[in-house]
Amino acid sequence: MTDALETLKTSIKALVEVKKYATLRDILSTMNAADIASLLEDIDDQMVPLLYRLLPKELAADTFVEMEPDTQEMLIRGFSDSELKEVVDELYVDDAADLVEEMPANVVKRILMTADAEKRQMINNILKYPDDSAGSIMTTEFVELRPHMTVEDAILHIRRSGINKETINNCYVTSKDRRLIGVVTIRDLIMNESEQTMDQLMEDNIISVETITDQEEVAQMFSKYGFLAMPVVDTESRLVGIVTIDDVLDVLEEEATEDIEKMAAIVPADKPYLRQTTFDLWKSRIPWLMLLMISATFTGMIITSFENALAKFVILTAYIPMLMDTGGNSGGQSSATVIRALSLHDVEFSDLPRVIWKEMRVALLCGLTLAVCNFAKLLLFDRLAVPVALVICLTLVVTIFCAKVIGCTLPMIAHRIGFDPAVMASPFITTLVDAISLLVYFQFATRILGLS
Repeated sequence: MTDALETLKTSIKALVEVKKYATLRDILSTMNAADIASLLEDIDDQMVPLLYRLLPKELAADTFVEMEPDTQEMLIRGFSDSELKEVVDELYVDDAADLVEEMPANVVKRILMTADAEKRQMINNILKYPDDSAGSIMTTEFVELRPHMTVEDAILHIRRSGINKETINNCYVTSKDRRLIGVVTIRDLIMNESEQTMDQLMEDNIISVETITDQEEVAQMFSKYGFLAMPVVDTESRLVGIVTIDDVLDVLEEEATEDIEKMAAIVPADKPYLRQTTFDLWKSRIPWLMLLMISATFTGMIITSFENALAKFVILTAYIPMLMDTGGNSGGQSSATVIRALSLHDVEFSDLPRVIWKEMRVALLCGLTLAVCNFAKLLLFDRLAVPVALVICLTLVVTIFCAKVIGCTLPMIAHRIGFDPAVMASPFITTLVDAISLLVYFQFATRILGLS
C-alpha cells in the first residue's frame, strides 16, 4: 500500500509538471475521499490547492472533511467566498461544526458568513453543547416521519428530502411536538405494503441518548448494540439529532489515543505527531516528567538513609534495579488490565474487593514463581550466601504483591472520584512501587542480615 501510494505521488507530481490536468482529474475521480486526503497531506503544499480544485464538487467536500485542520485552514485561506460557500454547502452539519471548532476566529467568521442562515443556526446549536458530549458529535440532518404516514407517503418523503440527510437507513417517527416515539428502517418500508402506517411498523422500544451523554458512553453503546445510528434527545425526549457510526469511530480513535498518552505520562495533544512542533511535544511531556522526577527523589532519600547499611553489604545494591523494575512491571500489568476493564464497563467500583482478591492470588503465584527461579540463580550462578539470597527473594515476593494490589486499586479509586483512570498508569504506579520496594528491601536486610 505504501509503495503504491509513493508511485501514485510520483505520477501525480509528473502530471502536474506537464500540466496534464484532465488526466489528473480522471485519476483523482476514481479514488476514495480518504485516500485523496491522505495523498494531499503528503505532497508539497503548493500543489494542494491545484489538485483540490480538480475534484468534482461532492468528492471535494468529502475529501475536505477527511483532511487535517492545518490543510483545511490553508485551503480556506486560498478560497474565494464563492468557493468556500460551495464547500460549506456540501458539508453535513456535524462536519461543518467540527470545522468551525478547529479553525481560528478569523477563519470561523468567513465560514459562518458564507453559510446560509439555516445551516448557520444548526451549526450554532451543535456548538452550544458541552465538548465530548453526544450533542457535540451529532448531526441534525436525519429523516423524520409522522405516525399517520403510510409506507407510500414515507417513501415519497424520503425521496424528496433524503438527499440532504446523512443517512436514510433509519427513519425516526416523532409526534407533533417532536417527541421520539419510534424508529423505522428503510428495510421495513420496502418489505411492507404501501398502505401500512408508521405506527403499525415502527419499533417503539427505542434506545437513545441525551445530548449531554458523554461521547465515550455513546461509543460503547454502539459497540454493545451494533448500531449504525442512534437518536439523540433533549431532556424532554424531543428528537434533536442522530449520532452516526463514522462519528463514533472517530470518538473511539480519539479516546484510545488519549488513554495511551495518559498512560505514558503525556498530556494529550490534538494534533498528529508530525504536525506537532518540538515545542508542542516538550509542553505535552514535561509536566509529568517534572512531577515524576520530584516524586522519584523519595527513592533517593530512602537509599541515602540506608547508606551505612549498604556499605556493609555492597552486593545488595546490585539487585535494587531488578527489584524496582520487576515491581513497576507487575504494577503496570495490573493497572493496564483494570483500566481496560473499566473502559469496557467489565468492572465497577463495587467490584473492587473481587478485583483485589483476584490480583492478590495472581501476585502470590507470580511472586513465588519468580522468587524460586531467582533464588536458584542467586545460589548457583551469583554464588551468594543463603541469607542474602533470601532477603532478595522475599523482597521480590512482597514487592510484586504490593505492586499488583496498588496497580488494580488506584485506577478504580481514580475512576470512582471522577478522574480518568489512565492517569494512574505505569509511570505513576512505578514511582510509588519503587519507594515501597526499597523500604521492604531494607527492612528484610535489617532483620535477616542484622544491618542497622
